[in-house]
This record gives sequence, structure tokens and C-alpha cells, in this order.
Amino acid sequence: MTMQSKKQKSLAAKLGDNMKLYGVDEALQTLRDLKTTKFDETVEVALNLGVDPRHADQMVRGMVTLPSGTGKDVKVAVFARGDKAEAALAAGADKVGAEDLMEDMLAGNLDYGRVIATPDMMGVVGRLGKTLGPKGLMPNPKLGTVTPNVAEAVKAAKGGQIEFRVEKAGIIHAGIGKMSFTDAAIRANFDAFVDAIVKAKPAGAKGKYLQKVALSSSMGPGLKLDVALIHAG
Repeated sequence: MTMQSKKQKSLAAKLGDNMKLYGVDEALQTLRDLKTTKFDETVEVALNLGVDPRHADQMVRGMVTLPSGTGKDVKVAVFARGDKAEAALAAGADKVGAEDLMEDMLAGNLDYGRVIATPDMMGVVGRLGKTLGPKGLMPNPKLGTVTPNVAEAVKAAKGGQIEFRVEKAGIIHAGIGKMSFTDAAIRANFDAFVDAIVKAKPAGAKGKYLQKVALSSSMGPGLKLDVALIHAG
């Protein structure tokens, strides 16, 4: 017990240095050493970007597939009819429908992580703009959530694909796995996520794009990473 106490004190002292910049692997190990909760915390990454999303040419948004998955069960709703509806169900969609699904959502049943639609269903889905829009669930062809291939979209959502979108202050944050994942699995997800953000650099971005990056766990501190070790962008 005394050894653990010394270890905690040592880590607390290390965290007291707010100027310290961590490598990704070192930050992850520090979060593991500091973990005191019994539940499986989410590993989260936050990036400060050199963009002003109020300008259309500086918006950063897209999808990325995390190679190690997210560790979460994503509930998926699909707007489709006929063969497409059957294909969505076969791919693992949690709810599939048309006008009935729209009415269900308007009634407040919105416990979904992803909403997908076939192009011909957008007339129905369009009536949900004020319902799905604020939750970031509105199907969008640019994100691959309006597609004739709903089965593929469902499998992607269930298999570790996440959406990213820059917020007002130029920040993007996302969960990239669970603490129960191996270091290699989390690192693979981290690299894929950051790489997707770098590739999504908008034309209007000026100056340094990746300004700050931090790694944290659900209940742990945010550890600042050395951007120079991540990407030159």
C-alpha cells in the first residue's frame, strides 16, 4: 500500500508540471498509472486547430474508421424501404423504417449514435431537421450517411467508424477506445484519428494547423502532447 502511495505522489508531482509535454505512449502509461476507477474508462483525444469554423472554408468535418474499434456498441437507425431495409437489418441495424421511424423520432425516441438513409428517403428525413440536426444525427451525403449502400454504412458505424467535427473554438475531441484496449490498439486508433484530421485540413486554414493535442481518460487528467512528435502539420 505504501508503494502505491509513493507512486501516486510521484505521479501527482509529475502532473504538477503544467509545462510538461508528453509523447503519446508516455501519456497513455501515465493515465494507466493514475487510474483509480473500476469501470472501463474511455480514452479521449482533444485537438486545438488553427481554424475559425465560423468561416465555411475553415470547417473541418468528416468520418474516420478506427482500426481497433471504439469499444462501444453504436445504435444505428436506418431510413429505407424494401430490399434496402432488409439489407440494413441483415447488416445489424437496430431500427429500420420509413414514416413510422420518423414519427417515432418526432415522439422523442432518439437513442441512436448514427442515423443513415437511402437517397429516396430524404423527403421523409428532411422533416426531422430540427430534431436530428442539433444532435448531429442528420444524415449527410458528404459523410456517407445518405447512401444507397446502407448495409456497408451500417457495418462501418458498428465497426469503429466515428464522425469528427470542429467546434466553435477550433477544438475537435473524440473517444478513441477504452482503457482495457492494448497500448498498440489505442495507438493505432490515435494515429488514424490524427491522420484523418490532418488530411481534412481546409483550404482556408492559415498558420500552424495542429496547435495543441491532449490525451485523457474519462476520469483522468488531460495530458498535453508534444505536437512536434505527432505531425509536422
